[in-house]
Amino acid sequence: MTERSTGTSDANAVYVFAVCQAEGDPDVQSLTGVTQDERVRSLRVGSLTAIVQTVRGADFTDEVWQKRLTDEAELERYARAHHRVVSTVAAQFPTVPLPLATLYNGDERAALALASESTRFRTALTRIAHHAEWGIKVYAPVSRSAGDGPSEERTATAADRTRPAPGAGRAYLERKRNLQSQREQRQTDALRVADAVDADVSRLATESRRLRPHGSAAVDDRRVQVLNATYLVAGNRAAELDALVAGLRKRTGAHIEVSGPWVPYSFVGEV
Repeated sequence: MTERSTGTSDANAVYVFAVCQAEGDPDVQSLTGVTQDERVRSLRVGSLTAIVQTVRGADFTDEVWQKRLTDEAELERYARAHHRVVSTVAAQFPTVPLPLATLYNGDERAALALASESTRFRTALTRIAHHAEWGIKVYAPVSRSAGDGPSEERTATAADRTRPAPGAGRAYLERKRNLQSQREQRQTDALRVADAVDADVSRLATESRRLRPHGSAAVDDRRVQVLNATYLVAGNRAAELDALVAGLRKRTGAHIEVSGPWVPYSFVGEV
């Protein structure tokens, strides 16, 4: 849907943040968007409303944007500015967020392109109206490593180490097999809990998606994520979700993290 501007520094482009189904004009006048040059504004697209901002085309050419993608701090600044606009509008009306840096060469081109996708926008808006996105993560219990406590090898005397007891090798291998079996059982149990949590929350949610579990961002965080899922939940069922998760924590003993409510980015489809 995006078309990059390749104009000179004085050529303008239209940056589109989102499309909403507004009963009136969304209150966006106080938003600065992704640039300080122009204010965020509304653009009518038939019965829908696009939230846009006029930007300098030269700031969003493919070359400039690819360079920006390698600057983590700069990219985060744009992503936060984009999300701030989307979330402000979504608090007022059902809103479909568009991908970061969706651009057109002028209002007319933007309106025509967005209008051609109006059926998909309306389908997405109907799906997410009066809903929010919630994320749920479940972690397996942290297993005790061999280095966490005293072992027979470390507490044995020098004499013991020089004179292994008969059958010590078999006993050592048996302990290793037992430890491996215990680790596998803990992982199986954790995955079973993850499936149970997902099944219960999915029954409450309108839609759900299981995502790839993430590794730990912190070096000293040894937790293993066994569920990373997102759920589309009706606004009037948020309290039910809180109660359900509290009950799941108590019943399973699992470490369950909940985040939200968010704009339902994961449930608007390819727009």
